[in-house]
Amino acid sequence: MGQQQGNDGPGISDEEWARFAEQAAGESADAPKEPSARARMVTERLRREEAERAAGQGRGRFGRRRPARNDPPGWRTGPAWQEREGRGKGRRRLKATAAIVFIAGLALVAVRPELVIDKLTGKAEARERAATAAPLPAESVRPTAAPEAVYPDRPTLEEPFRGSPALQWAEGAAAIEVPEATAVAGWPQEQVADALAKAKAFLVAANLDPATLRGERPEAALALLDPRQPEVPQRLERALAQPGAEDGPVTLFTRFDPAEVRPVGGVVKVRGSMRAEAGDPGELRVVTDYTFVHPMTKGDRSVQRTIVRRQITFSVLDPSRWRATAGKLQLHRYDSEWSNVQCEATRGFLHPDFADGTPRGTQPSGAVTDPYDRSGDVHSAGCRVASRS
Repeated sequence: MGQQQGNDGPGISDEEWARFAEQAAGESADAPKEPSARARMVTERLRREEAERAAGQGRGRFGRRRPARNDPPGWRTGPAWQEREGRGKGRRRLKATAAIVFIAGLALVAVRPELVIDKLTGKAEARERAATAAPLPAESVRPTAAPEAVYPDRPTLEEPFRGSPALQWAEGAAAIEVPEATAVAGWPQEQVADALAKAKAFLVAANLDPATLRGERPEAALALLDPRQPEVPQRLERALAQPGAEDGPVTLFTRFDPAEVRPVGGVVKVRGSMRAEAGDPGELRVVTDYTFVHPMTKGDRSVQRTIVRRQITFSVLDPSRWRATAGKLQLHRYDSEWSNVQCEATRGFLHPDFADGTPRGTQPSGAVTDPYDRSGDVHSAGCRVASRS
């Protein structure tokens, strides 16, 4: 094809025009477009306002910038500010929730401050360990030391043994376990078993029977004793009929005044042991040593644990050798001590001494003893200064 010429120089050939047209058509999608007049105006206005702000214009009180009144949508009111406002609302909600929780916590502390105190002092953790501890196995022999110290804690109506080693002790009559009987010094196994069973029955009737505990006559216990034993039956009758006598019934029977106190929960913790052994010729002895823990209340929420330890040796005598009744128990020796009570067993009752700050009767005297320590002997009846309740 030919070339076209104009006034300014040689013309462009038809082939060159065709190539130019193809290139223009292929590159038209990627070619930059010239901004519209409206876009140029907006860009120019924004650039001018930025320059004014940089020069210190448009500032409010305290030097804070005011947003431009003619900003286009999205410049200051778009997604960035909406997101920032949403985060602010979230933080305010969290603060309000934290304030409510804090106020509720203060109210709980005001009502029950022991919850926080117990947590801070470790009492709550110690209480949890004690509550989940396994029960102690039966006491087969006398221990050589006092029970391990536990975190001191006051008993409550809901948890009367809280803070006491007795928490892991067995309960009631089941705690008085009768050992397996064997023949002893000419006494056949059957008679030994019978003597052990009757010794347990006496301990239950004298220290656990509800009628005995509320001060009634301990008929079941008295029925097991030999009426032919010199002096003992008469002495017990005098003690029951005249409770103010020097040898009162509490030396052998656990009794409380029902007009003054009542048991808490009906559970008595018991720990101890018994064994059969030979005595004098024609005598079988049953040696018992038990501690009873009685939680008592005086009508309000005050709880006191009365701890009674009794060491009683029973005798079963051969009627062909002794003045005795076949199958009955005689009292060879009995010693008792009690803690957390008033020393005067007036009216034949034990009177729990509640820790309310009010002096009640003669207070215990002498060395401080651990009422849960069963490693030694009881040497005489009376109340003791307890190192723990």
